[in-house]
Amino acid sequence: MNTAGARPAQQWRCRVLADKMDNPRVNPLSHDGRAPSLAYNSALDGLRGVAILLVILSHAHAPLFDGAFYGVDLFFVLSGFLITSLLLQELQSNGRLDYWRFYRRRFFRLMPALALFLAAYCVFAPLLWPDLTDVYSDALVSLLYLADYGIAFFDSPDTLLHMWSLSVEEHFYLVWPPLLVVLARFTPRGALWRPVLGLLVLAWAWRVLWVAQGQQFYEIFFRFDTRATGLLAGSLLATLLHEQPAWFQALRQRLHHFMWVVLAVPLLMAQSWDDMNAMLWGMTVVECAALVVLLAVQQHRGALHQMLSAPALMLVGKLSYGIYLWHYPVVRYLRADLPWPAVVVLGLLISAALAALSYYTVERWAMRWRDARPAQRKPAPVRTARPATARGSLALSARGER
Repeated sequence: MNTAGARPAQQWRCRVLADKMDNPRVNPLSHDGRAPSLAYNSALDGLRGVAILLVILSHAHAPLFDGAFYGVDLFFVLSGFLITSLLLQELQSNGRLDYWRFYRRRFFRLMPALALFLAAYCVFAPLLWPDLTDVYSDALVSLLYLADYGIAFFDSPDTLLHMWSLSVEEHFYLVWPPLLVVLARFTPRGALWRPVLGLLVLAWAWRVLWVAQGQQFYEIFFRFDTRATGLLAGSLLATLLHEQPAWFQALRQRLHHFMWVVLAVPLLMAQSWDDMNAMLWGMTVVECAALVVLLAVQQHRGALHQMLSAPALMLVGKLSYGIYLWHYPVVRYLRADLPWPAVVVLGLLISAALAALSYYTVERWAMRWRDARPAQRKPAPVRTARPATARGSLALSARGER
């Protein structure tokens, strides 16, 4: 079914996932054609909150976190996991993917906030940094989601450096749904995790190949093709939870034995790794740690789930997409004159305020219009009473996106 009232020209049929759904934490496609949804997990909001705090610590040049990529990799793993969980759910419950609905929802969730941020940036950046010469071209590159390759090959956009990760995720949204359908179509029942694992290994090997060729760090670090491992790792976990192979169930029973050790590894590694070691194996360890945490909170209980469900952390997580958009110019301006603790606190508060303003004006209006049926778009939209990750919402991306 299509919320826009018309079917796309082509929709893939999937024999592999078309039988009766057996995952009790995923809600089937509603009869009125609304998009599928995942059961709400408060710890995922907390993980988003942790991720954005790690990003701000890094950009504030905090000790141990200066130049670290923990937060971005956590976002990547979360995005891959949530996207793939919802795609598998729709394939299984409906036998196909409605590409039009998927990309339309992505556009109306992401673009309004991004356009507002870039418009404000174009107005205020020349006033705050009079020496900048590439404000408008950088904004255009970011708007087109080309910042990852722009930074890697053309050193642009420097003033919007954080936009690279949004570009990486957007490229994933473009290629992964049709690729997943093809994999599901030609893979035996219960074995979809195998080609996904194969893609993950190939993506890691591709990055190692570039490192071995002696490429510059920034030429590898920012690109979609060399940073897809986190997204694929999250996708692998979603596939394993969906199919539940016997070896994976046995692994889950032993998860508590090594969880805290894995969580400590990234912080220990930060003492000794350089850029190339980070590219070779550091990111892999961080991604594995993110997978362990993400798997642990699927039980909806335990000390870790309770800590990540702290109200303040959840609130930050629900605003994390907007905070991510606004934080880099704010932090860059503050860190010129303030010590890093003040930069972190003020940067978070200012960015959260701007993110909330954006959400309750432009973003919520766009989501209401997006979710309304054509006949309802004038004048009364359907309700979207809670933030982007509220219960029953379509939480497709890791930055509090819906």
